[in-house]
Amino acid sequence: MSSPVSSARTRREFLRISAGCGAHMLMLSSLWPSRAAAIFEAGRGPIVEREPWGRIEQVAGGIWAMISTPLEDRTTLCNGGIIRGRSGVVAIETFARPEGASWLARQARELTGRWPDHVILTHYHGDHSGGAAGYVRDDGAPPLHATTATRDLVTRADAQRAGQPPDAVKKKVFDDARPIDAERESFIDLGDRRLRLVPRAGHTRSDVSIEIDDPAVVFCGDLVWNRMFPNYVDAIPSRLSRDVRALLREGSTTYVPGHGPLADTADMRRYITLLDSVEEAAMNAKRQGLSAADAAKSYAIPADLGEWTLFNPRYYETAIGAWLRESA
Repeated sequence: MSSPVSSARTRREFLRISAGCGAHMLMLSSLWPSRAAAIFEAGRGPIVEREPWGRIEQVAGGIWAMISTPLEDRTTLCNGGIIRGRSGVVAIETFARPEGASWLARQARELTGRWPDHVILTHYHGDHSGGAAGYVRDDGAPPLHATTATRDLVTRADAQRAGQPPDAVKKKVFDDARPIDAERESFIDLGDRRLRLVPRAGHTRSDVSIEIDDPAVVFCGDLVWNRMFPNYVDAIPSRLSRDVRALLREGSTTYVPGHGPLADTADMRRYITLLDSVEEAAMNAKRQGLSAADAAKSYAIPADLGEWTLFNPRYYETAIGAWLRESA
């Protein structure tokens, strides 16, 4: 039986991440442990490192995905990655805890010989942004690239967190962040490899995708969840649907979702079908005058989408409610 102190810590952690996507993971692992574990079993590429909180999968030469497996250990909670170029190394995401970020940075050094030169954050939710201090060393920190909206939302959330003093190291990392252009795509040049940073929206108003043309790899952030029902808590549903479609490419492409295993084009099309089914359910509810809660009771995932659609049932109501608010 857990002690009062550990129980209190767990409750605080749940509240801290509940506005983001980490709460989904905590609920999922407690309600459907065997199904939740099955989500993370299969890897697509060679696995070069594995810990209870995640694994490093090689996607292509010089590109690795960090697939979070947070069912027993919450060090990471979200997916991320490492990208090597001739003139630098990029880490993607800061994860839920500094320990997750420092672990990824050490993996980058093992794999590339360098501590990350840049860190890119896909959006502001705490399971992606909470561990920024983990990239800091005695000689400083690599620059954090984030939209102004992401920086402001993280700073505001930290300032408003009751009963917890702000993390001074994390605050400095965000104060010094390099803004990602929120109006047009921008680039990070790694010499022999150029990353496109594309401002998007839908999951939150602070979304960014990181895209590589050769080989074709897209780090999607939480615009994409693979085999897991997505979190609509801050969603702009029509924009989510539009931007997910914009991520699709012709030809063979690897998609690194914000949560769940690596995805290919078939997985992406199944995900789009899921998004469309949520929209259809919401529009039917609107025509019938149903509340999101009532509509959620009768909503069902399309049967042909398979076992990847394991979810927290309350997310149905959240998703339908987001559509109803947007279409009001």
